[in-house]
Amino acid sequence: MTTLSVPLNKELEQHVENLVESGYGANKADAVRKAIQAAAEEQAIQAVLKASSEPALSGNLRDLAEKII
Repeated sequence: MTTLSVPLNKELEQHVENLVESGYGANKADAVRKAIQAAAEEQAIQAVLKASSEPALSGNLRDLAEKII
């Protein structure tokens, strides 16, 4: 496991403390780990949603190529 030392301004420090006080994490490190994991999950969800909205190519490749050319 890697340890990171990250400077936080007072506002972010207060947010972390609020997360611990609300029970989101057992301590500051746990709250930050959970927040990073939640951000990573949100990023993955957004990538899936973006990919699902992209037009999909289907059908005969020759027909599709003729439409493009």
